[in-house]
Amino acid sequence: MQPPKTHNHIELSFEIDSDLFEIYIAVLSQADIEYFLEEERRLLAYLPESEWNDAKEASIRTLLQEAFGSVPHFTATFLADRNWNAEWEAHLKPVEVSDRFLIVQQQKEFPLKPGQIVIAINPKMSFGTGYHATTRLMLRQMEELDLADRKIMDIGTGTGVLAIAARKLGNRNPILAFDNNAWAAENAVENVEENQAPEIRVELLDAEEELAANLQEGYDLVLANINKNVIDRILPVIRKHAPGAEVLLSGVLVYDEPWLKKLLKRLGYTAKKTIYEEEWLSCLIEPGK
Repeated sequence: MQPPKTHNHIELSFEIDSDLFEIYIAVLSQADIEYFLEEERRLLAYLPESEWNDAKEASIRTLLQEAFGSVPHFTATFLADRNWNAEWEAHLKPVEVSDRFLIVQQQKEFPLKPGQIVIAINPKMSFGTGYHATTRLMLRQMEELDLADRKIMDIGTGTGVLAIAARKLGNRNPILAFDNNAWAAENAVENVEENQAPEIRVELLDAEEELAANLQEGYDLVLANINKNVIDRILPVIRKHAPGAEVLLSGVLVYDEPWLKKLLKRLGYTAKKTIYEEEWLSCLIEPGK
């Protein structure tokens, strides 16, 4: 896979209190924005330049209006392609997801607990650093699963952290990890190589357009750390084309749990285990008996 090498972006900047970051991220993710950087009193959101137009700006303003009763001030700045690793390095610190998982920046020294699994990530602009609650929730759920013989698909892989974690937790089968963002797919390839995680196939694919065809390969566990809107669109596809598969998902706010329960009931899924952190949840679901 050779994704494009040019990555111009639009940066949206919101001057807000840090206790509002989670809800802003949740709202903006409904506009299919996936990449964020949290500073002391500023939230930065990033999307590819090719996706920024009048219609996208209008949809973002509508979502903000509906969520907050008015449109908070924000600025949009064009960012030319540059060395994003250098930008991120100033912000990255080790993230202890649990006693079992530690996510670190590549080529940095760090203390380890006995038996702790280390995942080395340089995230560029990709989602999945361990800083966001949804990534931590997915990893904590995965710790409790027997993954050895599962055939795993990772939708919206971002940095590749979940696919890498599955391999380090003992999964022995080839894993398909894909993202619809060229930068993320490229970054996932780099992180897979850095972590010496074999047989993870990273592809640049559109989950909604190409999901059905890929599900024909017989996956029995689908990882989906995405957002509510995409879950709403792809879960029926998974149910139809991989009817026996379990799905581990996150990217859903606790306030949207009633919506999720209705969706699962309609599709014939059962919530097997749900865990929470901050305003987010992760749910392991299985086909109804």
